[in-house]
Amino acid sequence: MIFFSILSLFGLLLIFYWLAKICDEYFVGSLEIITQKLKISEDVAGASFMAVGSSAPELFTAIIALTKVGSENIGAGTIVGSAIFNVLVIIGASALVHKTLLNWRTIIRDVGFYMITLTLLLFTFWDGEITRNEAFWYLALYALYIFVLSQWKKWIPAHFQVSQTRINAAEKKKSIAEYWAGLRWIEKGTNFLFSHLIPDPDKKRHLYGITFTISVVLIAILSWAMIELAVFLAHNFGIPQGIIALTVLAAGTSIPDLLSSIIASKRGAGDMAVSNALGSNTFDILIGLGLPWLIYIFWKGGTVDVGTENLFSSAILLFATVILFAAIAIGKRFQISKPEGIFLILIYIFYLCSAILMTIYPDLL
Repeated sequence: MIFFSILSLFGLLLIFYWLAKICDEYFVGSLEIITQKLKISEDVAGASFMAVGSSAPELFTAIIALTKVGSENIGAGTIVGSAIFNVLVIIGASALVHKTLLNWRTIIRDVGFYMITLTLLLFTFWDGEITRNEAFWYLALYALYIFVLSQWKKWIPAHFQVSQTRINAAEKKKSIAEYWAGLRWIEKGTNFLFSHLIPDPDKKRHLYGITFTISVVLIAILSWAMIELAVFLAHNFGIPQGIIALTVLAAGTSIPDLLSSIIASKRGAGDMAVSNALGSNTFDILIGLGLPWLIYIFWKGGTVDVGTENLFSSAILLFATVILFAAIAIGKRFQISKPEGIFLILIYIFYLCSAILMTIYPDLL
């Protein structure tokens, strides 16, 4: 049993890598071509099509988890945990490697919308079930978010802008390659496999439709496999599935963004990394949760039950983290550096330890 657990853990890590590679190099690449052909503005593309690309694992995990009886909360747990990881670890790590001067106008916009999003999350989690109207509110709020982004350049002078789109694919490709430098045989094997499965959007732009379709299918299959392995590990170690989702799956699906944010911060683009983390969280919650819930309710009828024991407390922590970040940013006059980065990462470590302790000793609650 231990052997299968170790094998499952290795498989989970490999899936994290494959998902990151497919999303960054193929799925997002095809989406970039689609947005160019549709002549969509950068801000709107970043908040819609590009956000789908960088958050595809979380989105598909949430959709597939709802179809697996007994594992419905894995998707919500992954997204909530990923949001906590993004604010505390990604922003913390970016500040750790390079001092960052934040654009206060952009931060106010992103933090403001994010807090509205979290308020909706807490309100809908309160009674432990999601209705059709509540699921629709998530999508409606995201539509409003896209509208604000589309008008932002008209409301705020151009020299105040910070791009909301994801960190470009070149940054992500390099960061992932550097991370896997010690496992070149896996990287070479993956490159060989994918080169025969998916047309490269950089070399075969005319096949972007095929690239997009195959990428979606592979992401869905890998997300399903990731959920199955997570459930298996949770069962073997006697850990609630919600905790696995809030910690292991959340961190695993966010590691590519962490690596790319560190690279960007080293090059002096830490402001973009912070904005990307907050914007990604807004998408993850409003679309990553709202869309699967709405699809499930129309398909099955009734409501969607959400486990309030772990998810609600994590949602409260999520609200606290963004308030903490905003307080630090304002207190430091929108400059975050190494001490603030260390503090944010320590908060995340404290969160992980607390989640584990509460699982082992539930009477501590």
